[in-house]
Amino acid sequence: MNRPEQPPDPVPDVILERRASRRTVWTLPNIITVVRISFTPVIALLPFIEGYWPKLICFVVFIIAAVSDVFDGYLARSRGQVSDLGKLLDPIADKLLLFATLIPIYWISRTRHDLYDIPVWGSIPLWVCLLLIGRELAMTGFRWYAQRKGVVIAAGNEGKLKAVFQNIFIGAIMLWFAFRDARRPLGWETSRFADFWNTFHGTFVTVVLFIAAILTIYSFAVYMYRYRRLISERLR
Repeated sequence: MNRPEQPPDPVPDVILERRASRRTVWTLPNIITVVRISFTPVIALLPFIEGYWPKLICFVVFIIAAVSDVFDGYLARSRGQVSDLGKLLDPIADKLLLFATLIPIYWISRTRHDLYDIPVWGSIPLWVCLLLIGRELAMTGFRWYAQRKGVVIAAGNEGKLKAVFQNIFIGAIMLWFAFRDARRPLGWETSRFADFWNTFHGTFVTVVLFIAAILTIYSFAVYMYRYRRLISERLR
């Protein structure tokens, strides 16, 4: 007696779907973003180690992390690999990187202001750190609220320019810490070039920090004005 044909086992199909889903989630852009997140503890801890080498390594790692932020976005768009996970992880990585750099910068510049002071500003003011961090947190909350209303707030040119100067400032101040630590061990205290570089680098950090602070306020104001209808709806 012939037995009726059994339907194919659905388990292999389920396994194949799960594997395909994993391949979709763990794309190269998402892996780069995860690696960038893993860099944040390293960047946060290295500046506290004595000597110029840890701070120089921190500068290099930060540059890699900052460049990877641009690179993974380009890869995701060019390869059609924009994913929900990437949209979730990318802003988290940006915020963690900002915290991992600004907190050590503020703490070190305050506790060792005799060594790391920059012209005009002196040690990095607390209000500047709060301004940079507060703007990011406020924009994150505003984007979340806008998304609930069905509005996607894309990054504008003002915000992108702010991010560029913010990263330039962070990289420059890290290199400033390394340079100031290196002067005595490398015998640069009486070097004319070192004196010139000390003035040039300190002035550069001062100007870039001022521009970053102005752009932080300006870009936030532009976003608020551009999406003022959402704010007016919230206040009703």
